[in-house]
Amino acid sequence: MKTPIAIVDDHELVARALSGLIQKFDNYDVIYEVFSGEELMQRMRLNFIPEIILLDVSMPDMDGYQVAHWLRETHPDVKVLALSMNDKEDAIVKMLRHGARGYLLKGCKPSQLRQALDAVCQKGFYYSDFVTKQLINNLNPENRQNSEYLLELSDKELKFIRLSCSDLTYHQIADKMSVSPRTIDGYRESVFQKMDVKSRVGMVLFAIKFKLVDL
Repeated sequence: MKTPIAIVDDHELVARALSGLIQKFDNYDVIYEVFSGEELMQRMRLNFIPEIILLDVSMPDMDGYQVAHWLRETHPDVKVLALSMNDKEDAIVKMLRHGARGYLLKGCKPSQLRQALDAVCQKGFYYSDFVTKQLINNLNPENRQNSEYLLELSDKELKFIRLSCSDLTYHQIADKMSVSPRTIDGYRESVFQKMDVKSRVGMVLFAIKFKLVDL
């Protein structure tokens, strides 16, 4: 049986093009395209529930963050794959914070879209190149409850991680923690090294995956 997919994008041409492309993939079926968050909500209230939703981040009225949050609250089993032209780290972190299982740039190749769909369908997430191979392949999710102990994270580092999983900038985190930006740089370098990640996105994904932060 093919995996049912819905596409949400306020640009009708983009939605139709994505639909046509996905219909060529084996094992996937686009059951509808809608052009706003409100339309998606109407369809789902009529019990048209897809397994995966390709969700545009930048939409008027109700943006992708709001739609993803609503889906997490009302349909937690539906997997959201975010689509955007925005490759800024803050946007990616925010979307993941709101429940997206992956983040895909609209300029990606068809093969990467297929890869993302397969990953979300089979593993439940798509981390792309933002997270190290060690995070995906070598760390055991069964150790989640012991992650703080195994990584030897200090209370300050844990607080820094949890604040980093928000929309705050590093300077704002420094203010919140009543420390200097230089101290925050030290926390960041230490946490990156302990987690073996290279970016804030990788840190946030690690924290989410190993439940160092509550969504």
